[in-house]
Amino acid sequence: MSKYLEKFKKIPSEKWAKIAVLLMLWDIFAIHSSYFLALWFRFDCSFQAISPKYLFQYFHSITIYSLAAVLVFWIFRLYSSVWRYAGVDELIRCILASAVTSVGYAMCRLFYFHTMPRSYHVFGAIIQMAMIIGIRFLYRFALSFRYKYLKSRENEEKVMIIGAGSAGQMLVRDMKQSSMTGAKPVCLIDDDPAKQGRYIEEVPVVGGRDDILSAAEQYGIDKIFLAIPSESAEVKRDILNICSESGCKLMQLPGMYQFVLGQVSVSSMKNVSVEDLLGREPIKADMREVFEFINDKVVLVTGGGGSIGSELCRQIAAHNPKKLIIFDVYENNAYSIQLELREKYPALDLETLIGSVRDSRRIFQVFKEYRPQIVYHAAAHKHVPLMEDSPCEAVKNNAIGTYKTAYAAMVNGCERFVLISTDKAVNPTNIMGASKRLCEMIIQSFDEKIKAGMAKDIPQLFTHSGLENADKDGTGQVFRDIKTEFVAVRFGNVLGSNGSVIPIFKKQIESGGPVTVTHPDIIRYFMTIPEAVNLVMLAGTYAKGGEIFVLDMGSPVKIADLARNLIRLSGYKPDVDIKIEYTGLRPGEKLYEEKLMSEEGLKKTENDLIHIGSHIPFDVDHFLGELEQLMSVAYSNSKDITSFVESIVTTYHPEKGAKVS
Repeated sequence: MSKYLEKFKKIPSEKWAKIAVLLMLWDIFAIHSSYFLALWFRFDCSFQAISPKYLFQYFHSITIYSLAAVLVFWIFRLYSSVWRYAGVDELIRCILASAVTSVGYAMCRLFYFHTMPRSYHVFGAIIQMAMIIGIRFLYRFALSFRYKYLKSRENEEKVMIIGAGSAGQMLVRDMKQSSMTGAKPVCLIDDDPAKQGRYIEEVPVVGGRDDILSAAEQYGIDKIFLAIPSESAEVKRDILNICSESGCKLMQLPGMYQFVLGQVSVSSMKNVSVEDLLGREPIKADMREVFEFINDKVVLVTGGGGSIGSELCRQIAAHNPKKLIIFDVYENNAYSIQLELREKYPALDLETLIGSVRDSRRIFQVFKEYRPQIVYHAAAHKHVPLMEDSPCEAVKNNAIGTYKTAYAAMVNGCERFVLISTDKAVNPTNIMGASKRLCEMIIQSFDEKIKAGMAKDIPQLFTHSGLENADKDGTGQVFRDIKTEFVAVRFGNVLGSNGSVIPIFKKQIESGGPVTVTHPDIIRYFMTIPEAVNLVMLAGTYAKGGEIFVLDMGSPVKIADLARNLIRLSGYKPDVDIKIEYTGLRPGEKLYEEKLMSEEGLKKTENDLIHIGSHIPFDVDHFLGELEQLMSVAYSNSKDITSFVESIVTTYHPEKGAKVS
């Protein structure tokens, strides 16, 4: 919001100052002229007939009065309004300001100066008001006249405006009065029956949302502007879904701030994105306590070059960590976010390290050297079909990598460990989801053992001959007074992330199609990258240990509908210009994702959109005992890996015949 306020303040003040000075000079001239004309009319339009004593009284007081009037006009903001958009409010202020000054002038003359003819004050006040108002509204009337009678608008795009309220009225005025918009308002839509059949600035309100498609065809609409900034996301989604059927280009106001600041214009409109069609209010989180928690702490982000990891790094870097450590196995991504953060935050203490969470020696080295206090664990293999082809890699990287990182965090003084999980961990049908459920069980096991004062009973998984043994002296001292809190954060598909359907669909549309969808009925929950990151960071502050935080992501979205909307937003017609092809469900893919297992239930947090899933009981000691064997099976690239995971994760029901690498 602050950047928009700053932009608002930078509107050319020099031009406004010049206009204000010119208006002041006009007002001084208008007041002198008004009362001289009033005196002239009083004496039958004959200058010679005017009594010298009245002329003396006129010249003796008029300049003082005009300067005082200008001060009153300033108080009434007659020099700060944008007169091209002048309306009833500006008219009332002009009338009041002129009336106050005229009455004040008459009272002063009555008590402190010699009296003047009564008609002098009456006619003077009337003429003054006419001249003060006239000059201010003349510009607007001239623009309207030019729009209606002089300016050819044949080549301009025809626009339908959704919303006949204040924002819609501002848009109509802007299009009518500006020669630069290239747009012509031809009709408005509003669900309020009291507005239908009426006119705003001579533009008809032709009906409600049910009339959008017929009106678009009747009036030959090229663009549709959504001007309902105060409506909920669900209402906007429903209306935008109707509008998208018209084939017109869709645009809307970025937010309420522009309406509040009076910055509603054609230039302020933005294209409707596919995110706008999801119909869920963005998560509104008070991040102050999050950033207080991060402030002056050493923070490690594993997978820091990925979509979620890099956004975590951006938000953390902006709020004064003592040190930020980016850890990623993929050097290009890590290098990209490193360059970005060093350019934007030159004073940031930043370390960018390359390594794998599967390498326990490397993980121990990083934790021992930098002693991170907060860990956001975003490193994971996430692509479902690829992991179905390489299930052992999913287990090695996701489950075993999480275990090793969590263990290193526990024995090296980490305060919070936040695991980034997925809704695919709920009743998984694929190895990726099952491996993330293993991750959740791992952090819950760690939390339970720590709270019971039995951290030393957590086995350390070695793949490098134990060189990174936490308890090298054999005293168990390292396990005393451990206070690491482990939590998980579960959410759905992230729009715009690497591997999400939106970038894939966009590439397919750019190449002329077809757009491929696996199944006509497949549905998914979606959220934006900033929302996902907010949730992850909030979990770090709400955590008491062992929780699985879940975002209320509203209603799920059909992928086929998402594809059609994206085609329409790109200016094409689905199944006409761009074909949609159904390729069948991929290995491990299910028609719908669940946010919680049925037995988990929900608990509320301070934020209405964030919930906590109740703990699902499992035998922690038995589970921890199985993990060493799981690691052995995974590192031997056994074909039995899915069966072994299924025996541990009882909610995992894999498709038969999964491939192995």
